[in-house]
Amino acid sequence: MNENPSSQMPVAMSAYAQNVDNVYYLIFWLSVVLFVGIMAAAAFFALSGKRKPGVKAEPTGHNMVLELGWTVAPVFILAYLFWVGWRGYLDLSVVPPNAIEVRGRAFQWGWDFEYANGVHSKELKAPVGKPVKVILSSNDVLHAFFVPQFRIKRDTVPGMYSTTWFEANQVGEADIFCAEYCGGKGEGDTATGHWAMIGKVKVLPAEEFDKFLKEGNGPKEGETVADWGKRLYAEKNCAGCHSIDGGAGAGPSWKGLYGRSEPMSDGTNITADENYIRESILEPQAHIVKGFGPVMPSYKGILQDKEIDAIISFMKTLK
Repeated sequence: MNENPSSQMPVAMSAYAQNVDNVYYLIFWLSVVLFVGIMAAAAFFALSGKRKPGVKAEPTGHNMVLELGWTVAPVFILAYLFWVGWRGYLDLSVVPPNAIEVRGRAFQWGWDFEYANGVHSKELKAPVGKPVKVILSSNDVLHAFFVPQFRIKRDTVPGMYSTTWFEANQVGEADIFCAEYCGGKGEGDTATGHWAMIGKVKVLPAEEFDKFLKEGNGPKEGETVADWGKRLYAEKNCAGCHSIDGGAGAGPSWKGLYGRSEPMSDGTNITADENYIRESILEPQAHIVKGFGPVMPSYKGILQDKEIDAIISFMKTLK
C-alpha cells in the first residue's frame, strides 16, 4: 500500500489516480487562494472605506483596466480547467487495446464478475500492472460502479452496457461501492439493500491471476460438490438474505428447506425440490413464499447450471 496517502483522498492504487488527484488539488488550492484573496480584499475595503466624521462619501470612478482584468482572467483559468478535464475524460474513455476484459453485472444487492474463460467471482480480481476493461450492466435497477482507490465511477444502467477501465499499480484490495441509491427493504435482521452493496477488487501478482483463471469454475482440490455449493453461498451473496441456521432473513432460511412443502403468497403449496429451487434462482418472482417480499434478484446469467447444482447439493446437507 501507499505509505504516503493523501490527507484528503483515499490511497491511490491505479496508474491514473494521480492525474485525478492533481486536478483535484489544483482546483482545491486555487479555490483556497481566491477565497483568502477575496475575503482579504473585502476586509481591507470595509475597514479603509469606513465612514469618517466630516468626510462626504463620493461614488467610485470607472476603471476599465481593472474591470477587464477581473472579467478576462477567469476565462483563462476556466479554459485551462476545461482542457485538463477534457484530457482526463479522454484518457478514461479510451481503453488500451491490450486490456483484459471482465464482464461485470450489478444486481440488488451485489456484484458478479465473469472472465473470458467463464469463471465467475463475487470479487473483481485483476493483475497488477495490466489494464482491465470492465463491461458493466444491471440486472434490475440503476446502480453505479465506484472504486475510490482507482478514482473511477461508472453508472450501470438496465438495458444497456457501459464500460470503464483501470490499471492497478500495486497489489492489494480496493473497495467497490454502489454510488446510486438502489433501494432496500426490511428492518433489523431482515434489512438488506443499497447500503450492503459493497464489494472488493483484489489486485494480484500476474502469476496468481493466471492461476486463478486456470483453476476454472468448479470445486477446488479436496472439495465435494456440496462444499463448492457452500462456498458459492458465501461468494454469491446468498448469505445476505438466507440463513443456514434457521435464523430470520429477507428470504427463507435454507435450513431444512429442501424437500419441504412451502406455502406461497398466492395460497398454493410447493415442494422445494430441484425444479423449484432452480426456478427460484433464475425466476425468483414466479412464486413468492408467504411472509416474504419480492426482493430477490434473478441470477440468470450470473450462475451457471453446474453452480446451481452445487448450491442444491449444499442445501440438501442442511437438515
